[in-house]
Amino acid sequence: MSGEFEAAGTAIEGALIAKAVESESGDTTGGNSGKCLNCEAPVTGNYCNNCGQPLHIHRSIGAFWHDILHGVLHFEGKFWRTLPLLVWKPGDLTRRYIHGQRARFISPMALFLFSVFMMFAVFSFLGGPFSGGSAVETDEDVNMGVVMQTADIERQIAEKEAQLEAGDTVDQTKLRQEILDLKKGRNLLATMTGEKTPYPEVKLGDGDVKLGNFTEEDLDQLQTGLEDIQEGNVLNDDSSVTTGSKELDKTIMDGFRKVNENPDLLLYKLKANGYKFAWLLIPISLPFVWLTLIGRRGYHFYDHAVFTTYSISFMSLLFITCAALAALGVSQEIWVILLMFYPPFHMYRQLRHAYKLSRIEALLRLSALLVFTVISMTLFFTILFAVGILG
Repeated sequence: MSGEFEAAGTAIEGALIAKAVESESGDTTGGNSGKCLNCEAPVTGNYCNNCGQPLHIHRSIGAFWHDILHGVLHFEGKFWRTLPLLVWKPGDLTRRYIHGQRARFISPMALFLFSVFMMFAVFSFLGGPFSGGSAVETDEDVNMGVVMQTADIERQIAEKEAQLEAGDTVDQTKLRQEILDLKKGRNLLATMTGEKTPYPEVKLGDGDVKLGNFTEEDLDQLQTGLEDIQEGNVLNDDSSVTTGSKELDKTIMDGFRKVNENPDLLLYKLKANGYKFAWLLIPISLPFVWLTLIGRRGYHFYDHAVFTTYSISFMSLLFITCAALAALGVSQEIWVILLMFYPPFHMYRQLRHAYKLSRIEALLRLSALLVFTVISMTLFFTILFAVGILG
């Protein structure tokens, strides 16, 4: 139950942080004259002309909970004006915000913070993105597959040995070779699972044979590698990484050893760092957006930053929505189509209307932006991986 409370608390925290980024217009229930309690300037209306604070200040527990709900659900009413435009007319939202309509809409950074914290909260409930699906292969599934494969090989060995003893097969040499190959395969499975080999008299190097698509040399190399893993001889050679700095080489190798010993810890670090360093997507993506729009005059890096932040915020919210749909059991075709096809369509509409492009020019620049998006995400996950390894 603590996980649910933690997730709910994170969602509220995200909303309040995002609200803090917005310009405070405040709440008021009355009062039209007096002195501002914040800056002590004379107030002739509901709000201070000097700092913007409302004249009337709530001091009740009901008002406290109202502020929380207001921050989570309303964003001063801006949320319901911003979300429809963000979903269907992102270019219009971007252009209107850049050109000065700041009080009507949630700022890009506030929306980005809200989306990141909502992602953390939702995935805390779900246990991870799309974790409810049956496509994830568990350790039990893997073990069951190995057991079934082992039983099938044992059955074939028994059948062929029975045929050999009965002497009803013309090509006895071929039958013996097939039995030998099957026993090698059974020994190989035993080596992979760490159990004692059932046919110790049969070695992987016996005879010039093939097992499936593996040659004798392939099997020898695989067996050597499996033995190294079982004996802990992996990643023990400092000379395998050479950066020119012995200290850095040692740090990298120590990181790889930790991953080899506890891969689940790396996965946890990647998830945790994904939320912590999500803001890196903005500076990483910004130069690529500038390259995409190169040649368009009258636009500045600020415009590109607004475009980038709104776009990333929407993609985060879309990802959350699709994960929730998957957890609710909605048909996979629906949320997969949303996840695969709506992002490029959204980027096309935002590009075209935010920068006033023609359809052809928007499509051409979209092609470049999609390539840059892949590069940006690759850089982002590379950074996360490096932090997870070295951290």
